Amino acid sequence: MADIQSIKNRFNIIGNSPALNHALDTAVQVAATDLTVLINGESGVGKEAFSQIIHALSTRKHNPFIAVNCGAIPEGTIDSELFGHEKGSFTGAVDSRKGYFEAVNGGTIFLDEIGELPLGTQARLLRVLESGEYIKVGSSKVQKTDVRVIAATNRELLEYAHKGKFREDLYYRLSTVPIRVPALRDRKEDISLLFRKFVVDFSERYKTTAVQLDNAAKELLTNYPFPGNIRELKNLAEQVSVLSQSTIITLDELRKFLPEKNFSRLPALASQQTQGSEFANEREILYKLFFDMKKDVTELKKMFLEILQNPALAGSAANYTKESLMQDFPILANQEFQQTNVGQPQIIPSYTPQNNQPIILNNDSIQHHDIVEESLNIMDKEKELIIKALKKHRGRRKDASNDLGISERTLYRKLKEYDIEE
Repeated sequence: MADIQSIKNRFNIIGNSPALNHALDTAVQVAATDLTVLINGESGVGKEAFSQIIHALSTRKHNPFIAVNCGAIPEGTIDSELFGHEKGSFTGAVDSRKGYFEAVNGGTIFLDEIGELPLGTQARLLRVLESGEYIKVGSSKVQKTDVRVIAATNRELLEYAHKGKFREDLYYRLSTVPIRVPALRDRKEDISLLFRKFVVDFSERYKTTAVQLDNAAKELLTNYPFPGNIRELKNLAEQVSVLSQSTIITLDELRKFLPEKNFSRLPALASQQTQGSEFANEREILYKLFFDMKKDVTELKKMFLEILQNPALAGSAANYTKESLMQDFPILANQEFQQTNVGQPQIIPSYTPQNNQPIILNNDSIQHHDIVEESLNIMDKEKELIIKALKKHRGRRKDASNDLGISERTLYRKLKEYDIEE
């Protein structure tokens, strides 16, 4: 079996962290087999490099290797790209075409962003993995292929499967051998080595002197979270190599090249990561905001209900100051709140009935009231956000998808799923 250090030298892999060495060791062991491999890791950690290592050390190394980004292929053409199509099978199919599984027969196909595959394509892929059979688009003839599949994703596919967005049987078929590539923030001991390698490469390319970091700058670099992982570190090294006026980079100089919005993640986010992992992306943070708002609204409704049932409490409600409102209901603290005199009719602007008229609390008892709970269904909220984004960008899907933080193909699928008319 190949030595790990020789593998690093051959494929230009820098680092000595235990997590990286374990991932490489697993890749080397599985390379000689034909087992399907699922590579997990955040965007920018180098998952494709692991697929190339597995192919280069396998018995298929002299046969074709192709990398396919499943998230970059439109949903309507991905079946044709993977499995091919017959002439006239759809509009624009003027000729027959070989798919990747036919063109790479005997070799290895790397399916990046496998979590973006439509459910129908997932069923076709499962059949290829189980029996080596597939059918071209527009054909009824079953064809055979001998292709090793290596898949990669930056998503938790099992969680996706529980949500009905990924086939559970395909997940277990793909993850025969799972390999998890560590994020850069989880291998801090390698950050300085990688940065040094990158600046030396760029100094040779641009015919300049390689920059160096002082101790304070090294500490900042090591503790920076690098959400873009190795790709972001490489871009940073290139910027510093080209734009720096000095060969010795200080702490203040390095800060100029780092996005300020990510400094808040130093080091608080690292300590909170295990506690708040459910809020790992912006959409889930938004859902948390909805839940917090729901809690505040519920507390306000309880308070108003008590006042409606016992008018004598209206006097104590009048003493509710803006400061106490901000403390107890931070999400709703931006609502106008005015203190009124005891005994006067009190207008509460934060809660209005369906006729949009404010409720006036007198000493008269109110015998009947309805409390309407707003929907907290995540799908409803997601649909509402998509509709707002489309309205904001006047139906332009590309701009709306960028605003929502999803791919245009995913937005198209959501439009169909929620039956949203543009």
